Amino acid sequence: MSEHASGTSPYTALDDLEFDNRFVSNLPGDKEQGNYCRPVEGAYYSLVKPTATAAPKLVAYSDQVAELLDLSAQACDSDDFAKVFSGNQLLADMIPFAMCYGGHQFGNWAGQLGDGRAINLGEIVNQGKQRWTLQLKGAGLTPYSRNADGLAVLRSSVREFLCSEAMHHLGVPTTRALSLVLTGDQVMRDVLYDGNPSLEPGAVVCRVAPSFLRFGSFQLPASRGDLPLLSKLLHYTIETDFPHLGPPNNDTILKWFAEVSERTLTMVIHWMRVGFVHGVMNTDNMSILGLTIDYGPYGWLENYDPDWTPNTTDSGGRRYRYGHQPQIAHWNLLQLANTILPVIEDKEGLEFILKKFATDFEIQYQAMQLAKLGLESQHDGAQFLVAELLALLKQVETDMTLFYRQLASLDLSNLDSKTTQAHFKSIYYRQDELTPAYWLQLDQWVSKYKLRCEAEGVVEGDRKDKMNAVNPLYVLRNYLAQVAIDKAEQGDFSGVEELLSVLQNPYTEQEGKAHLAGKRPDWARDRVGCSMLSCSS
Repeated sequence: MSEHASGTSPYTALDDLEFDNRFVSNLPGDKEQGNYCRPVEGAYYSLVKPTATAAPKLVAYSDQVAELLDLSAQACDSDDFAKVFSGNQLLADMIPFAMCYGGHQFGNWAGQLGDGRAINLGEIVNQGKQRWTLQLKGAGLTPYSRNADGLAVLRSSVREFLCSEAMHHLGVPTTRALSLVLTGDQVMRDVLYDGNPSLEPGAVVCRVAPSFLRFGSFQLPASRGDLPLLSKLLHYTIETDFPHLGPPNNDTILKWFAEVSERTLTMVIHWMRVGFVHGVMNTDNMSILGLTIDYGPYGWLENYDPDWTPNTTDSGGRRYRYGHQPQIAHWNLLQLANTILPVIEDKEGLEFILKKFATDFEIQYQAMQLAKLGLESQHDGAQFLVAELLALLKQVETDMTLFYRQLASLDLSNLDSKTTQAHFKSIYYRQDELTPAYWLQLDQWVSKYKLRCEAEGVVEGDRKDKMNAVNPLYVLRNYLAQVAIDKAEQGDFSGVEELLSVLQNPYTEQEGKAHLAGKRPDWARDRVGCSMLSCSS
């Protein structure tokens, strides 16, 4: 990187980063200085230093995120980079801290939670006047670690690093990831919580976002009846992250909630579009900026199944399954509304925004589904066309990602049953499910789809381009991540680098990368790390 698009020169030394640390300067902090687990009241953070590690080694970094921070390739390749972004070395203006917040977990109020294995290094302001918070995940014990060690292992860190960047390039609002660093330490983990722990290589990811505030940041002081503390955070948030709303008061707080709702809706619509399942939509994992945050047991739909969840902890109730994510987002917003109601005392205003979320979701969801088909007009039959297709995708094990790419390349001007079958056959997981009755239903749907395209005047070449612009070819399938992890645990990071590169252009077919666009192989159907994952993953 030589010259930024803005015309600014990149920093060649980490010490050039400009920290303003507004969060710790403007909000009350924990008066206790000791780093031990405890209840923290009347504060939004605790000052805490990362734990030193044995032998930090850089695995990979995102040059695009480095550019957001004005960091040059020279700075990222320096010895100090691995030291700083593993937590072994602090820059002069860093004021590291862990955030205090609460949350609902699986629908139940959990009380104080906080950054149990995340430590914020501070906030920088880049040369374009953008604010970015740098946060290390897996950097050691904090007052919020509860019964854990605050560390992270390589497999979970690879998944977070790659997914953060993959989601950004898919067009999904997300936190970003600057770097992935091995610590040189071994960390004990029980991946399936089955009483068989083992030592694994430790790692740290540096996450980057304008803010890491969550719904739970506001919930905790409200749950304790500390409305003055809650008001301080509301005012700080509006002044810092939502200044366009105007000076903080009850009216702007209501406008703020409306914008949080809109951003959350946008995020979830994108999740549904690309087939992403978050896996842990607790209120402490919901960003007030509408960013996908906290990549734990996430996953992409392989075969289209609205009831699928990647989270072993959620395997019974499937609260956070793919098809239920919009309802959970709405429920989480309701909890945030209840949190700020005592401050603004406008129940009708909050209820209107919540109802609008539900109405807007139906409209935007339908528009998104039509866009996946290269269509625009929400005519009377559009809802039925989409519903029939989704029922077909669910009827047999159909790879969702590949189906839409195959549909985009289907020649609608020259249809016949044999051609259609040959065109789609490779995207199904169980060939024995492909009965004559199923093929007949698919033929009938394709015929209806063709008529709709003709009615809208959709040109074949344009249809393919429009569909391929919203339906990715490359997504971070769990088995692909696991293959890269397996290599990385043996000291081979080529899989991480390859995925990082390919996932930066997920909508464009890339030469020699067909192996990263295929459906899940049979060996990965039930393998640990390739199907469902635990919160340790």
